[in-house]
Amino acid sequence: MVAIGIDLGTTYSCVGVYQNGKVEIIANDQGNRTTPSYVSFTDKERLIGDSAKTASSQNPTNTVYDAKRLVGRDFNDSSLQEDMKSLTYTIVNESNKPKVQVEYLGERKTFTPEEISAMILTRLKETAENYLGSSVKDAVITVPAYFNDAQRQATKDAALIAGLNPLRIINEPTAAALSYGLDKSHSGERNVLIYDIGGGTFDVSLLTIDDGIFEVKATAGDTHLGGSDFDNLLVQHFAQEFKRKHKLDMMDNKRSVRRLRTASERAKRTLSSSSTATVEVDSLFEGVDFNTTLTRAKFENISAPLFKKCFEPVEQVLRDAKIDKSMVHDVVLVGGTSRIPKLQKMLSDFFNGKELCKSVNPDEAVAYGAAVQAAVLSGVTDEVTDGLLLLDVTPLSLGVETAGSMMTVLIPRGTSIPAKKTQTFSTAVDNQPGVTVQVYEGERPMTADNNKLGEFQLNGIPPMPRGQPQIEITYDVDANGILSVNAVEKSTGKAEKITIKNESNRLSKEDIDRMVGEAEQFKEADEKVRARVESRGKLENYCYSLRSTVLDNEQMKEVLGDDMTTIDTVTQSTLDWLEEEGDGDRTAEEYDTRMKEVEGQLMPLVQKAYQANIPTGAEGSMPGGPPDGPPPTGPPPNESSVEEVD
Repeated sequence: MVAIGIDLGTTYSCVGVYQNGKVEIIANDQGNRTTPSYVSFTDKERLIGDSAKTASSQNPTNTVYDAKRLVGRDFNDSSLQEDMKSLTYTIVNESNKPKVQVEYLGERKTFTPEEISAMILTRLKETAENYLGSSVKDAVITVPAYFNDAQRQATKDAALIAGLNPLRIINEPTAAALSYGLDKSHSGERNVLIYDIGGGTFDVSLLTIDDGIFEVKATAGDTHLGGSDFDNLLVQHFAQEFKRKHKLDMMDNKRSVRRLRTASERAKRTLSSSSTATVEVDSLFEGVDFNTTLTRAKFENISAPLFKKCFEPVEQVLRDAKIDKSMVHDVVLVGGTSRIPKLQKMLSDFFNGKELCKSVNPDEAVAYGAAVQAAVLSGVTDEVTDGLLLLDVTPLSLGVETAGSMMTVLIPRGTSIPAKKTQTFSTAVDNQPGVTVQVYEGERPMTADNNKLGEFQLNGIPPMPRGQPQIEITYDVDANGILSVNAVEKSTGKAEKITIKNESNRLSKEDIDRMVGEAEQFKEADEKVRARVESRGKLENYCYSLRSTVLDNEQMKEVLGDDMTTIDTVTQSTLDWLEEEGDGDRTAEEYDTRMKEVEGQLMPLVQKAYQANIPTGAEGSMPGGPPDGPPPTGPPPNESSVEEVD
């Protein structure tokens, strides 16, 4: 069965199919190769695509658009709340999930964003079936690279509602890179920056393309920035102008706003090829006509705050990939908003006057790449698809909580997927019967500042001193970005696992940006916290190690005599000091000072054991911690955690 590729866009969507060694972008029943992502509900019918967009001016409250901005978000999401101010349809709150409310067939009905997306997908599926003359089930669907797991799952759900089997959800810039790379005959490795800005989302990805291998080095973006935001600024500008001229405020009238928005979008498009655009809306509000002229220079001035936001991800990607902008061979423009001349000039200037690649159709490039990937996954083999490999990356670091609430990273941000990493941990207290494996993502050193994905319990650990059990924890991320975590206690073979299936709302773009941004902004503060935890852990570990290797040794008692009491008293008082109220306010310097005091008192005594050649335990077990540094501090005995080991 033929598999199709779908670019499910915020404002426009596109479908393609790979046949006979090439991609065909399929035109809809109106003869258009892209379909507006609009659904309009009336007393008689439901309109999808071109007809829905046409009806939006007359039926603004029941015409749904920009649904992609709603999927996977909570109702209280700040971005969604801001959007609601300019949307002409109603969004209601159901269990903190946004739902679209419309009048349909004479009844008030609510739909989830997934359902609206499914309606658009259904229309694209039908378009493909009409072209192919057969039913279609399998599809590769694209999403912005910076879509979080909740948004990706919502897209999958929309596909299932539409009767599609999503073979894979792939990132839009990666798909666009396929459409570019397959058309080139360059030999050797090339660094390609994909600048993808559409109607509602914005992605920047840096890939290396070499002999059919497309490897993503870094990605950044904004799932809430696109052409719609430029339209919103123009609507606000024209509404203010209308109010100034006619002393009338039309912003509360949804029909007027919808008509002004349509005119604003048209003017924006005109300014991509002309220096001026005329805006004319008959009887905009209370019978008053609106006529004005917008110059390209004025548009650029109005949009200045957005232009600035359009370059932050470019710089982020280059930093993450550790590549200087001079090493970028090609800059590829994707998405309709990339046609704005000001954006193109700023981008060219940023790359020292480099000529931008416009060989791919910005409206069709993503669907093109999706169609090629659909062919690969459905088993099509020819000279184009043979050996084709897409390597994407994780948007955030994945790790486990270790003792002291530390974030121990197993898979760093920007790691190519699929990825697998195993690391050995141990218990934090003596005779600990079980551990809680807590899975996190984020960039901060403390788990409290990161996002928790899930947890599971590993029980049945035999009674052993802290640090002795060997617990292997494996993180496995598959090609779809689904994370599986497995833990095994090596002496017993006892194992447990969890699969993070993206079933709950996880991170918004704002959360991701906050994690990365805070990691940079508060790096100094984070380092202080890390140093504090490590210094405390070093002191605690020193005391526990002394007590286990010295106090329990009969030969030691003969050599040290009354000095044993000193060791017992000093170590126990130090451990009591660590448990005092207010310990959390101490600094790394205070722990280091106490450590020096304890060592000064006890080290000469410990030397006696060495000089007497008394066995003090296994190699590396003497006070001071393992060669690579001590494990972090353990939790109170009633808590279960794991501790990092060498």
